[in-house]
Amino acid sequence: MDRQEILEKQRAYLWPNHIVYYTEPLPLDHGEGLYVWDVEGNRYLDFFGGILTTSVGHNNARVVEAVRAQVGRLIHSSTLYPNANHVALAEKMAEITPGALQTSFFTNSGSEANETAIVAAQTYTDNREIVALRHAYSGRTSLTMSVTAHAAWKMGKSFSPDIKHAINPYCYRCPLQMTFPSCGIACAQDVEDVIRTTTSGRIAAFMAEPIQGVGGFITPPDGYFQIVGAIARHYGGLFICDEVQTGFGRTGTHWFGISHWDVEPDIMTMAKGIANGLPMGNTITTSEIAQALVGKGLTLSTFGGNPVSTAASLATIGALEEEAPPAQVAVIGARLREGLEALWNKYPLIGDVRGKGLMQGMEFVTDRASKEPAAQAVVQLFEETRARGLLIGKGGLYGNVIRIAPPLTASADQVDQALEILDHALAAVHETLGIN
Repeated sequence: MDRQEILEKQRAYLWPNHIVYYTEPLPLDHGEGLYVWDVEGNRYLDFFGGILTTSVGHNNARVVEAVRAQVGRLIHSSTLYPNANHVALAEKMAEITPGALQTSFFTNSGSEANETAIVAAQTYTDNREIVALRHAYSGRTSLTMSVTAHAAWKMGKSFSPDIKHAINPYCYRCPLQMTFPSCGIACAQDVEDVIRTTTSGRIAAFMAEPIQGVGGFITPPDGYFQIVGAIARHYGGLFICDEVQTGFGRTGTHWFGISHWDVEPDIMTMAKGIANGLPMGNTITTSEIAQALVGKGLTLSTFGGNPVSTAASLATIGALEEEAPPAQVAVIGARLREGLEALWNKYPLIGDVRGKGLMQGMEFVTDRASKEPAAQAVVQLFEETRARGLLIGKGGLYGNVIRIAPPLTASADQVDQALEILDHALAAVHETLGIN
């Protein structure tokens, strides 16, 4: 099908509330490494990776071969029957996750992984309430939309009253009008205030992303997670760490984002980059917590632990270990960050640059003093980068944050190429808007 036929069929047969990028949606045809091609043969440097999912590049040979081999043996079995890939992947997860995390429950997506984590925490603690953060995004099920703290992402009317939201550590737009480090991380104290004023005083868990993804790559200050983790446990709760976007070396140096703050969660969720695009989520916890769930009700997952998806995940982790380990991601990420900060110095539309590793964001503002969000400038930048062959992401409560997150196999040359395109695109946007 050509571009026009694909778009016509999309309008006719897909729900119209699908979100698509660009004024004219971009139908993709194939990919290789850091590049994708549309159906008209135009090539693009992919610096969003299918929402931080294509972790080792498009059409990665190691992953493709593992999937092909498994498809020829067994495509499906369900969790009623263990298979070699299923248990091998669970063992690997226990090896690379921090602390005492040991036992996994595989599902289909990050939404399902997060919902599984909440149910596990409620069952284990015999408490109901969950404290989450404003600007969080946790998925598209009814329960995970309850955790999500963006009005635009809350579709429907059925939300859980058990979810309470504390202010988040958004230093660039501090809701307390304070500055780190003189603030003493006052935002962390709000978690305790929320527990004491809006809950029964006993919670099931505190749940947070190490770096908020859809929220606009909001990165907390040092010390934040140590404080809130201790608060949660003081009030009977667990710490659920949502690593759906930050996992598998994405933030550099460590396999999982929370390790930057030397904190060990009680439950961790992951998805997206786990299998380089094949559908999978995982909820991992300690042996003690998992064992306590036995006898509390039956559970299974028809597609959890799927032999093909687990084969892809094992191959993806193997490729990361050989081609893009966390230490290498830290080096390439530092190069990207240096380039983005140079653009910040050059272009006044950029109010803030933040993130870790290959998870970097730029927040656009009309004025650095007022910090008025510049969402329209982001829309214009998208069109300019597309025209120059670069794909990027966006997010933030105000729609004014550029999200840059290429496959972790990105090279220094590819980072430099992306920065050059961004430079020219930003120049064009500033010229169009008459900004010097």
